[in-house]
Amino acid sequence: MKLSQFLIAGLVPAIRVLQNFSMAGGYVYILTNRPNGILYAGVTNDLVRRVFEHRSGFIEGFTKRCGLKRLVYFERFDDIRDGIQREHNIKHWSRAWKVR
Repeated sequence: MKLSQFLIAGLVPAIRVLQNFSMAGGYVYILTNRPNGILYAGVTNDLVRRVFEHRSGFIEGFTKRCGLKRLVYFERFDDIRDGIQREHNIKHWSRAWKVR
């Protein structure tokens, strides 16, 4: 029997499985180009890969144009949604607060 047949037959409690599903973790990070330089806050599920992408210039955009390659801060979250909320909050902080 296929999984869909189990679901139709009611043999797999699909609703309960979905309720217990937790999204994978993630990271919030801050990059800069130099001391007291431009700051950029981002979120990712793979910090090592993402910093490599920024440093290599693979992704077109703000960080490549400004040469943001120095990782100066990061936080890890068990749920990516918490990381996304934290990034949103950080982006609304004043520059002075972020620098501190």
